[in-house]
Amino acid sequence: MSARSRASGETGTAPGRCRPEPPAPPLGPVDPVIGARIPVPAPGTALPDSPRTGAHPVPERGPLVEVVRDAAVLDSLAAEWDALVDRCSAATPFQSHAWLSSWWHSYGRRGRLRVLTVRQDGQLVAVAPLMLRHRLLPLLTPIGVGLTDFLDILLDDAHAQEVAPLLASALARELHLNRPWAALDLRELRPGAAAHLLATHWPGARRLLPDSLCQHLPGAPAEKLLSRLSGRTAQRFRFKLRKLEATGIETRLVPAQEVPHAITELLALHELQWRGRGVTTEHLRSRFAVHLRRSATRMVAADRAAVRQYRLHGALVACELVLQGPDLVALYLFGAHPVLRSQVDIAGMLLRESLSHASETGRGEFSLLRGDEPYKYHWRPEQRRNERLLLGGGPAVALRAGAIRGRRGAVRVLRKRLPLLVGRGTSR
Repeated sequence: MSARSRASGETGTAPGRCRPEPPAPPLGPVDPVIGARIPVPAPGTALPDSPRTGAHPVPERGPLVEVVRDAAVLDSLAAEWDALVDRCSAATPFQSHAWLSSWWHSYGRRGRLRVLTVRQDGQLVAVAPLMLRHRLLPLLTPIGVGLTDFLDILLDDAHAQEVAPLLASALARELHLNRPWAALDLRELRPGAAAHLLATHWPGARRLLPDSLCQHLPGAPAEKLLSRLSGRTAQRFRFKLRKLEATGIETRLVPAQEVPHAITELLALHELQWRGRGVTTEHLRSRFAVHLRRSATRMVAADRAAVRQYRLHGALVACELVLQGPDLVALYLFGAHPVLRSQVDIAGMLLRESLSHASETGRGEFSLLRGDEPYKYHWRPEQRRNERLLLGGGPAVALRAGAIRGRRGAVRVLRKRLPLLVGRGTSR
């Protein structure tokens, strides 16, 4: 991962603001980041400032587009951002403010924040959480890329049809994506993601490509899912579940105030579990630990995540972090002491508790997210491939699509010839 660690927010210019489709203003000085001249208002024209910057209030009528470039302003959006998440049916826990703002503070680079927001009559109705990756040939990607299994924009369901074309136009205009060599690369979109509606109104080139494969199960108790297995395999799993009951392992959900310490213990168990077997290197870095502690604490408090501990004779032997939305429970990361391998089916233990949690809370999907670890195939999960949407100028989209296909082909060759080398770093 190329992004540098950041422990604190960046400082920069205040968010740029504009009303949709204004008359072309005169050009001012060159923006040092994008390389384009900055439009300046005509003499006597005053643009309203956001109250989040301590100036004039946001207008109460009509749509307003803002480009947030300051991490402090990003932080101030927490309450209304999460209210928008709750009004966007396509959103997942990964679109929560806690997850994305924490990611930015750990991985964001100074001067690269580009979060586009749209307000309708003062209410936040759309957010495109983006960042600038390249300066010479502008490439924008979502905040959270790399560590985030599902990425997307946010659209208020009640205003999606009217806001999507406005957001598409604003992205092209305000972030200069209407230029031939500029592109927006939206990765890890679930089928039905809000970004697909954005694509239907995109004024330039667009290309849809396959992305990571994800696996999921119905949100039902493990015992009910045994019908998915063959007779002999189901019988073997019933025996493992009975053996698990006999061990006397106790489970506990961690309250929000204890989450930072619990995440530290989870990461220690995770490293111990995968030691010598190809742990994801990023999971061992301090910036990842800071991000996970910071985001999980807020998400547990808001019921967007849960941390579960497993104890045997009073000793902590396993811990897991699950993220959750209205109809989704997702197993993001777990750690288990190697001593458990000889006593219980660790994956079966974790899945049993998470499936039970999904069923008891009325969440219909249990996601195993990305990755092809062998334990995920034991329960014959359904497979669903994420998608990758490219928007921008024609030459930029064609060039990037070709590069993506070329890398994918090279990975397939390496997987065939050096499967152990390519498979390293996929641990969860």
